[in-house]
Amino acid sequence: MASSPSTSSSSSGSGSVGNLDSALEIKTRSVEQTLIPLVSQITTLINHKDKPKKTERTLRAIQKVGQAVSIAVGRFVTVGEAIAVENEELKEEMGLACFEARRAGDAIAQLTDVVSAEQPELDGRATIFSDKTAMVKAARMLLSSVTKVLVLADRIVIKQIITSRNKVLVTLDQLETVSSFQEFVQIFSHFGNEMVEFAHLTGDRQNDLKDEKKKARMAAARAVLEKCTMMLLTASKTCLRHPDCESARINKDAVFHRMRFALEQVIEIVTDARPGGDAQVLPVNIYSGIKHFKGKVESLRDELYALTPETLHSHLEGIGEQTQDFTDSAYTSHEHRESILQLCHAARQELQQVVCDWTYAQSLKAKEATEEMELSILKTCQTVSELRRELHKAAVGRATDLLKCHKDHIVLKALKGSGGEGNLEAVAEYSHKLTEQKEQLVETCRLLRHISGTEPLEITCIHAEETFQIIGPQIISAAQTLALHPSSKIAKENLDVFCEAWESQLNDMAILLREINDVFEGRRGDKKMYLSLPRPGKHSANLKMAKAAKLDAEEQTTIAKLGLELRLLTSDVDSESEKWEDREHEIVRQGQSLSSMAYSMYLFTRGEGLLKTTLDLFHQAELEEEEHTVILLETEKLVALCQQLQVTARTAVQGKTAMFQKVDSSIQNTKSIMTVVVYLLPLLNKLIRKYKSELSSLGSPQSWKDKQCPVKEDSLNSKNTNGFGVRALEHHMGSLTFLESK
Repeated sequence: MASSPSTSSSSSGSGSVGNLDSALEIKTRSVEQTLIPLVSQITTLINHKDKPKKTERTLRAIQKVGQAVSIAVGRFVTVGEAIAVENEELKEEMGLACFEARRAGDAIAQLTDVVSAEQPELDGRATIFSDKTAMVKAARMLLSSVTKVLVLADRIVIKQIITSRNKVLVTLDQLETVSSFQEFVQIFSHFGNEMVEFAHLTGDRQNDLKDEKKKARMAAARAVLEKCTMMLLTASKTCLRHPDCESARINKDAVFHRMRFALEQVIEIVTDARPGGDAQVLPVNIYSGIKHFKGKVESLRDELYALTPETLHSHLEGIGEQTQDFTDSAYTSHEHRESILQLCHAARQELQQVVCDWTYAQSLKAKEATEEMELSILKTCQTVSELRRELHKAAVGRATDLLKCHKDHIVLKALKGSGGEGNLEAVAEYSHKLTEQKEQLVETCRLLRHISGTEPLEITCIHAEETFQIIGPQIISAAQTLALHPSSKIAKENLDVFCEAWESQLNDMAILLREINDVFEGRRGDKKMYLSLPRPGKHSANLKMAKAAKLDAEEQTTIAKLGLELRLLTSDVDSESEKWEDREHEIVRQGQSLSSMAYSMYLFTRGEGLLKTTLDLFHQAELEEEEHTVILLETEKLVALCQQLQVTARTAVQGKTAMFQKVDSSIQNTKSIMTVVVYLLPLLNKLIRKYKSELSSLGSPQSWKDKQCPVKEDSLNSKNTNGFGVRALEHHMGSLTFLESK
């Protein structure tokens, strides 16, 4: 158990939580955040002065805090005892922890039950004033027992995830061996419901994890499961339709294998276990290497005798070897390659100068770095920082060029066309081109991993690399199947799904690129925390999900399809926005703001994010009248759509059917608005370019504005609007849980 809180330091409360974290492995924010108020109250009691002025005000304050702790513990223990009753395997441990917590809470209440300023120990009882040791002991017992109750309750959440995974695996096995369409449809409907439950549980867990690396790994595994669910449907249908087709079987087997692997990854994360007991070790990247090297070099300022020159040379050589991933790449430009090699050489020279000045300082028996040594340390750190910047430019530049090159998806379109024509020779030709494209993307992901800047982003880079590596061959096998059966609608649909997954990963790669740039430029903001343990007064004895209206298979499909369509439209808006010369133009800002709102709705349909109810969705969809002035001036169609969305979002409804219709209408309206915005952005961009061109050539914009364009300049550049009236996003949308406002 945790050690007792210190009685002499005001930081003892936080120290106690730290000790408990180590002893009982607090892995989630909900457990940690539940403890903080309790720690604060107990710290207040323990850290009072040994001989304070015993005024009525002081005594009342102490008594009030003690009573608050006792009441809170009583309520908390009631919840713990309910959990113990419903979970036999934890009954003994939970019962003991609850007993200790209740006893400690009662002890604290008694010790703080002081009567008056004149006679605080009127009846001879021990109080916080007369027996501080008893107070410390009670506090230690309370913190330990409460933490144990929370950790035990957390095991129930883990158990739910494992149970849900097991159900998915059983149904997955049934799907893999099914032999008829009718049986497949029945089992897949059941499978879909199980996957929705698993998505809810793992989404909550992902948001609640303290470890950002685990959170990123969980996000990657859940992304695989989301994309593979649709692939599994079409690949299985294709196999059932063409049972003797080898390429269809290969395609299907790859999907099932990847889903099982992702399911196991999720369980490894939530149980903190890996096969063989080995912890996951990420590949070494240049960013971490440079950071570590700079730390070692800068440490010489204060400690001249802790390192050896060989250690620093070895670190630098390791960084130099890793830069070969850049310099040996056929896709790295000659300028970047030469610059990287020159900076590596300069870093070696600067380090050699550090070693010379360091050796000289040691010969003088100096206790700290000399001025000459300080200068050489600064130069060395500056050189490796310049190296990091050059590597960043090379990787980001390469990724940007590659995304632009493949944005039209020419190879995918050619594969679809040749497959639909039954042209096996053309399919083989374009499959070779797709393989080349895949290798380029895989190598670029490896370069991005080197300069990612954080471990979560590094994990995302690895996930992107693996995704391209796997989906590429799956697209080829799906195209081969279509070429063998060109009239098969199911085979065509299957190829479309895999191509969409490829396009989706390219979009995700563009987002990843922006996040890496944000980290490099120091723009990365803090994320809002999400707590998955029950809030006070909202306990469910066995920690099940909040009661929600269940959607049938058709409703789930409708919402999921709308979400994916919204996602594609947000990508279109982002693509059109990037074509504008002035990225800060009000129209671009408003288009991107609306795109953000649509993207949050897409996340809602995936069952991800922080907010949980349909009420959040409707609140997000509201538009303020004065904030879409620009659009009012551009098209009456958009006005009507915005007003329709606003009315829908504010209309009160009751019952599951009405709630579903409202969600469906909200997303449909947003989709329609996004379609108009995608149309308007290039049009407005063209008009503004033309306006600027004629302004410069004619000297006066008035005649052009009068004859050519009804758009007013002040409306286009107005600073009084705010993203079509869309409220700024502070949270991602939550799980697809249909709850009415209470």
